[in-house]
Formats: sequence, structure tokens, C-alpha cells
Amino acid sequence: MKFRVAQSLAYLLILASCQSNNTPKPFEFENSSKDSLADQLIVLKRAAIEEQTGPIGAGKYITIKKPTGVPMVIQFDDLNGDGQWDEAAFLYSFAPNEKVTFKPELSGSPATIKAMVRAHVRQMKKNADNTFGPVALDKDTMPVNALPTDFSKVALPPYLTEGPAWENDKVGFRLYFDVRNGKDIWGKTTERMVLDEVGTDTAKNYHHQADWGMDVLKVGASLGAGSLALQAPLANGKDTLVRLGGKNIEQVTYEKVADGPVRAICRLKYSNWKIAEGVEPVTVVEEIHIWGGQYFYESHVTVTGAPKGAQLVTGIVNLHSNAVHELNAGNFKGIFTYDVQSENKDKLGMAIVMPKAQVAGTATTPNANTDIQNTYIIKANLKNNEPVVYRFYAGWEKSDSRFTSAEGFEQFLKKDM
Repeated sequence: MKFRVAQSLAYLLILASCQSNNTPKPFEFENSSKDSLADQLIVLKRAAIEEQTGPIGAGKYITIKKPTGVPMVIQFDDLNGDGQWDEAAFLYSFAPNEKVTFKPELSGSPATIKAMVRAHVRQMKKNADNTFGPVALDKDTMPVNALPTDFSKVALPPYLTEGPAWENDKVGFRLYFDVRNGKDIWGKTTERMVLDEVGTDTAKNYHHQADWGMDVLKVGASLGAGSLALQAPLANGKDTLVRLGGKNIEQVTYEKVADGPVRAICRLKYSNWKIAEGVEPVTVVEEIHIWGGQYFYESHVTVTGAPKGAQLVTGIVNLHSNAVHELNAGNFKGIFTYDVQSENKDKLGMAIVMPKAQVAGTATTPNANTDIQNTYIIKANLKNNEPVVYRFYAGWEKSDSRFTSAEGFEQFLKKDM
């Protein structure tokens, strides 16, 4: 997990914001490894940029050039909805042991570069004529206790592919916007954004491989591809493991925060989740990030009002998996599986990785007589209002030759940590 760039970035931003003289240093980054690092996400906060450029007026932007002099494709994101951008995000591929300096310059408009869209998020409702969109929703609220679609009665669900979907040029994911609240994987064999099209035509079954890829995962009653649960001690001394979803949540909202071409972000808020009788309701906010060139999404989960001793839980479905393996490298820890476990009956690797300091343990759920089944889980310690951060990886063998063996998938993960 190349949090290395993100960590050095965070450190750099602290330095930049604390400088008291008028000669701030340019943003410097270094790949200290002997490996090349492709498509690393670098995010510069507006306040830190202004330490170098001076105040950035309304309607103004910045340009940053590569060492070759070519302008970067920069995405400007307004994260708080106040009408002005808060962060500038771009991708950079580092050569082994490369050190690079980025110097932002003020501009009246973003650099005019024809940019390939490498990340996308969308939520689309069904129209009266059984079409979707054409415009994705910026915000949406799930009907209370929305049930899964009964496809024996209706051909199309109320939302395209049953809920929000996010993708990049490597892989895609979706969330069931109903009481299941599960996450699923879109295996991709194309770099183009496809999830505005998938599921619009009932004659094209997305459970079968197409030229773009397919829905590769069977989720069932598991936590699927990194869905969430909470484990909390009860007054009777027992622990309860409860899925985030079901009929005990007052309201679920979706919000598109950022949408390509570099990265996409959506925010899901679960208000007043009653996890058990006699336990005060909690609120969960999950912010999902995806950017170009990577085989994962990154989730930032904040739990407010969690009972003392509660742990956030996420996991990997094990319906077709024979074993779970642990990852442990540097400051990061995780679990992964690799088996013939795709819906196409071919090989699929899945992994969850998070900072080691967050990890509270791993386990396997029962396969019957419980709400959450067939799941290898990893638990995270909670601190009130501090996000738990994890990445969910999906390595389908049809997407990348590195995923045609367990050894290849494991080596990929270790290199990425």
C-alpha cells in the first residue's frame, strides 16, 4: 500500500503550513525504493499551495509541470460545497529512487489538456420508461427499509446496478442501496469507464463476461468486497457482530463528492443505527475514494457514538475460498484470499489492508445461523470521530497477468504495501 507518498505529502503540508518566512520550499517528493511507482495520487491542499503562491482568488487555479515541462492533468475538488476548490489532485509515476519537485503557478483556468477519464462515481435512478439517468445524482436518500429487487417481478432495479458504483481504469465496485448494504466487484478488461452503461439493457447479463468485463463476485450473506459491520460488547457479556444495513437505520444518504478525471469520491452516511436493544444508536460516515491506475478502493470510515470497546469490522467473502492468508509489512497489515472464486469460474484475489496500528484482530464468521456468514474478517479499533482507513483490493486474472497465480497476487500486494 503506497501510503508512502501520502504520508510524505501529509508531512510536507504540515511543514508548508507552518513556514513563517516568505520563501517557502517547493513541494518535494522522493521514491526511496528501487521499484518504480506508477500512478501515485498526490493531493495538495489549497492552504498549503497558498503558502507558495500567495492567496488564490475566486475562479483561479494552479498549473504544475512535470520535470519534462509538460503540464500535469490536475483535478480541482470542492470538498465542502462552498463553491471554491479545496484540493488539487494529480497522478505521478515515479522512477526508482526518483526525487521530484513540484512548483505550482497561478493560472486563470486549468491547463487545457485532453485528459482521459480514469476514475468515476455515479448513482442513477430508474426513469418511468425504464431508462436510467442520463445525469447521475449528486445526492440521494435511500427509502427507509428498501428491500432487494425481486427480479422475478421486475426486469430492472430502482437504481442502475442496484446502487452507487465507482470505478477506475482497472477495476470497479458497487454498493447495494437497500437493506443488504453489500459491496460487489466489477472485473474490468478495458480502461474506459463503463458503469454508466452496464445494467441498462436486460438482454446483456452482466454476470456473463463481455468485452468490458463482468460482475465477478458472489456475495450472498457475507460482507462481500469490504462491507462493514460493528462488533460491540453487550450488557450480558456477549459480543454482537451486526452488519451495517438492515432495518435498524433511520436514514442512509449518498453524496457525490468528486468525479474524475483523476479520482472519484462518494460519501455515505448512516444515521442513527440501532445495533442492539439497550445500546444507544450510532452514526457512520463512509467516504470511498478511487483513483486511476490502482486495483483497490480506499475507504475512510468514521463512527460516532460507538459503545465502549466496539470495533469496526470489514471482510472478504469466502464462499469459494479454501484459506485466508495474512499480510504483514512495515506499518501495514491485512488479509487476502486467492482461489477459483469468480463467477466466471476463474481465479480472483481479494485483500484488505490497513495501518497496523488500527488492526484489532482477524477471524472467520460461521457459515450458518447468523446474520453475517462466509466471511474472513479483519477488525479495527475505534476512536471517536477518527476515521478507520482501509483498502480493498480485487485482482481478477482476466484484468492483469500478475493475478494468474497466488504468488503473483501476493507479490503484487507486498510491493504495494
